[in-house]
Formats: sequence, structure tokens, C-alpha cells
Amino acid sequence: MGIFSTIMSKIFGHADAAPASGSTGSAGAASSGATPSGATSASGGATNAAPPTAPGAPVDVEAVLTRLASGKGQTLNWRTSIVDLLKLLDMDSSLDARKHLAQELHYTESTDDTATMNVWLIRQVMQKLAENGGKVPEDLRH
Repeated sequence: MGIFSTIMSKIFGHADAAPASGSTGSAGAASSGATPSGATSASGGATNAAPPTAPGAPVDVEAVLTRLASGKGQTLNWRTSIVDLLKLLDMDSSLDARKHLAQELHYTESTDDTATMNVWLIRQVMQKLAENGGKVPEDLRH
């Protein structure tokens, strides 16, 4: 699984978890009746995890990330910082990881100019989330 796929999975997975615990969620309750943890849905509910996000209403990326950020003990500026977005999602935010993400998303400039690369990465990630069923505010895509 690539870095972007992991980002998307973590964001879209949190979107599924919130409605399932906050509502009756008949499909989710029927398939994972033992425990409501995300681990069981990842291992036992693979068929249930994908359908709610893709064909359903778009995932409100901003709402998910804002909710995740409110639970962290530090201020993370995920709107403009790829490093903070990765930290928010409990992912590796090292330069090597960001270079790998840049390669995965077909970044064509020099990865030695990390400031330019990082700005491009956060915009590209938000754009790709929007293209894959995420509801992302216009100002976060450009």
C-alpha cells in the first residue's frame, strides 16, 4: 500500500467510524458486533469498509481532520503543512517519507527544494482526496 493510499484510508476510515458509532449503523453493527474498534473492521470487515465511503456521500475531509486535530495534544497545521498532516494521521513525516510520497504522486521538480516540494505535496494530497470521493474545500486544493 502506498503512502497516499494510507492517507486516504486513514481519513476515509475515520469518516466511517464516526457515523457507525453515532448512529444505529445496521450494516456495521451486523458485521462487527463483537467490538467497535477500527482494527476489527480492517481485518474482518474489508467488504464493509470500502462500500460506505466510495459510493456514499463524499467524505468531509476537513471535518474528519478537524475532529482528529482536536483530539491531539499539540497544534498541527494540517491545512498547509504536509508534515503536520502526516503527524495528525500518525504516519511517518520524515523527509524520506515525503520524498517517497512525492515520487508516488509524480512530483517532477527537485526533491532537494523541500519547501517547494512540501507545498506541492499538501496541495496534491488534498486534490487527490477530492478526486477520490473526499469533500475538500476549494482553498485547500490550490
